[in-house]
Amino acid sequence: MKKDAISYTEARDLLLSLPMRTETETVPLPKCWGRVLAQPLFAEENVPPFDRSAYDGYAVRAADTADASDRHPVTLRILEEIPAGGVSRCSLTAGTAAKILTGAPIPEGCDSVVPFEKTTFTESEVTLTVPCRPGANVILAGEDVQSGSLLASAGTVIDASLMASLAGQNVSHPCCFRIPKVGIISTGSELLDVGVPLAPGQIRNTNRYSLSGALRSLGTEPVFLGIGRDNASQIASLIRQGLDRCDAVILTGGVSVGDYDLTPEAVTMAGADVLFERLAMKPGKACCFGTAEGKLIAGLSGHPASSLIALCAVAAPYIKKLCGRRDFMNREIPVTLGETLEKAASVTRLMWGTLDLTGGTAVVHLSSRQGNVIISSIIGTDVLAEIPAGSGPVEKGTTVKGFLI
Repeated sequence: MKKDAISYTEARDLLLSLPMRTETETVPLPKCWGRVLAQPLFAEENVPPFDRSAYDGYAVRAADTADASDRHPVTLRILEEIPAGGVSRCSLTAGTAAKILTGAPIPEGCDSVVPFEKTTFTESEVTLTVPCRPGANVILAGEDVQSGSLLASAGTVIDASLMASLAGQNVSHPCCFRIPKVGIISTGSELLDVGVPLAPGQIRNTNRYSLSGALRSLGTEPVFLGIGRDNASQIASLIRQGLDRCDAVILTGGVSVGDYDLTPEAVTMAGADVLFERLAMKPGKACCFGTAEGKLIAGLSGHPASSLIALCAVAAPYIKKLCGRRDFMNREIPVTLGETLEKAASVTRLMWGTLDLTGGTAVVHLSSRQGNVIISSIIGTDVLAEIPAGSGPVEKGTTVKGFLI
């Protein structure tokens, strides 16, 4: 176990080095949005599978239109009409054209399409006054996807465009990583859940909901395991239940050094090997991370902001990797401070704020209220700014490291 406080990046990388188990399953295509693809997707078909028209108009031979002008219009004989979903029955020869609708296959002999609005026509003839270039308004077979190409690697999160590409390759049940379950345990005899009247000295269990929301956004299924009162054996029992039911377990509270801070003891009682107990950062310094049965146990601070920030900075990459994602690291960007920070930072500070790209520079406007227990000021924020340890007052306009949340 690392006894000295370690940086959040060292803690994050230590978690990422741990072995983890992932399982796969097939998922019906309509339900696969947000899932993580578990195998590479290679195209087996061209998309589109044939040359097709980009507009309603007339399929022509460009060579027939080369001399078309207002003074010398070109008139072509219409051989047929080709609707979308239809098939051409004729081949174009010199002086002929075919009426064609958007998406219909290009007839043999045709190399361009003229939109209706650029022609005059009757049922039997079409007249052009502007020449066409070869290939104009023709969507070529494989223009979107060519057979044999790699569309997505394993570990890609399935978004709307990937759903469409799966459908285009006739994949009805893509193989995806199973959604991991992450257990949540709240600790503290003072906690009450929503819907129960508060008694003197008691508070609402808000961490259950902040962590549940964050875990869902990372792609997991949160499982609330209950509130562990100030009893190490009871907390250890909940941890063991979590190890039986879930792929990882997160606790909040009881990780400091007081008489009732029993989470480290409970983690050990549950059979876990403790990895580290302190982070060199604020908020979220107090913690207790360990492993048991190849599963992560993350004991976070009971302070609402501390637990959420530690989850985002330290545990989130591990959890995204557990989901099977390739892009599991937090997205780092340089950000410019929109305000001067007067307070010195003895340890690394992670401060939440809102990204502003108005002027072409990534400016972060930090919430004015920052602190271990202040969760309401995180509402609507989208970036954390890292203020390095040892910084004195930091001037407005200074560039620091940030990452998106």
